[in-house]
Amino acid sequence: MPGASALHHRLRRMTGRDPGQAHRAATPLELLFDLTFAVAFGQAADQLAHYVAEGHSGPALAAFAFSMLVVVWAWINFSWFASAYDTDDWLFRVLTMVQMIGVLVLTLGIPTLFVSLDEGAPFDNGIMVAGYVVMRVALVLQWIRAAAQDPARRQTNLTYAAMIFAAQVAWVVLFFTRTSAPWVWVPVLVAAITLDILGPIIGERRRGGTPWNPRHIAERYGLLVIIALGESIFGTVASVSAIVQVDGWSQEAVMIVVAGVGLTFGMWWTYYIMPSAEILTLRRSVATAWSYSHLVLYTAIAATGAGLHIAAYVIEDHAEIDELGALYWVAVPVLVYMLAFFVLYSFLVRAIDAFHYSLVAGVLATLAASVILVANGASMGIGLIVVMAAPIVVVVGYEAIGYRHEADVLARLAESRR
Repeated sequence: MPGASALHHRLRRMTGRDPGQAHRAATPLELLFDLTFAVAFGQAADQLAHYVAEGHSGPALAAFAFSMLVVVWAWINFSWFASAYDTDDWLFRVLTMVQMIGVLVLTLGIPTLFVSLDEGAPFDNGIMVAGYVVMRVALVLQWIRAAAQDPARRQTNLTYAAMIFAAQVAWVVLFFTRTSAPWVWVPVLVAAITLDILGPIIGERRRGGTPWNPRHIAERYGLLVIIALGESIFGTVASVSAIVQVDGWSQEAVMIVVAGVGLTFGMWWTYYIMPSAEILTLRRSVATAWSYSHLVLYTAIAATGAGLHIAAYVIEDHAEIDELGALYWVAVPVLVYMLAFFVLYSFLVRAIDAFHYSLVAGVLATLAASVILVANGASMGIGLIVVMAAPIVVVVGYEAIGYRHEADVLARLAESRR
């Protein structure tokens, strides 16, 4: 039985977690924190679906990409700090709650951003910047606390705090200069993005970096994949509801249910083919690139869910695009997701498996077939069933042959480390 001190959330020194701690899992606080991002993903995907259905694809895509970038980046900032320095004391919990408030403020600013880009006005990210200010005040305090209580990594932690602070100042300046001439605000935008990107790169190169746990961080990223996939479930329900409310349960409704759930399941299975935990354990140096690549993966997953929601608008006859256009908004994000997966996999294992060419060809053929079928009169349900087969091609290939290749690669990497 735990003693009284173990049950009390008193202040504890931030000396850093053990990066080799076995069986470390995501905490209830981390899972609670992730719920705010489920809402943020939903907001971004819903706005994308709405504006695309109205025929405003260009501005909607730009707003969605920017929204996903800043939302996922906020999650990344918190998750790496927590992996290295989570004390689960009352101060860590309270500052995490403050960051959750910031995420919700950020989320509330997403519709305003979409409106501004749709109307051709200067992009209005003011509410989103305010949300970031709230989040980053709390996060900078966390890094300063870690710097004070972990002398061995003081310079590393101060570097993180300084880079985050500088990046946030740049984003605030950008908000106030966004209506100026491009020669004014473009350099500020470049500076803000550069500071954000370079922060973790520079920080992890100072005195060995932070004590993040590879298996814990891999689990955290996988859990956010599951949250992002929730948008596909939501989009499926929206599409099926549109059919059932008009025609009742039909063959088309059943096909869309199967396609939506099957596509979600296939994308989930595909992601977990990638041996992230094992690779990060063997090669900590690839962590930053691995992390940044998830910006593409999460965006593609959420866009797939938005595409299914767009299909619902088309089925309800509330859209300016047709069934083929709606299918593109599902098939293209799936293609981006699958290609990003193979590129990341090859980077992590430092080799391109010849078998992957066959799998990529299968994915391309499947997605092309879905477009050809719908273009020639097939229903949305049939088209989505074929799209669903794209990740299944990869899953079947892995379970039949690929797992042996992966075992050989991991053995080679482990041997090269000795």
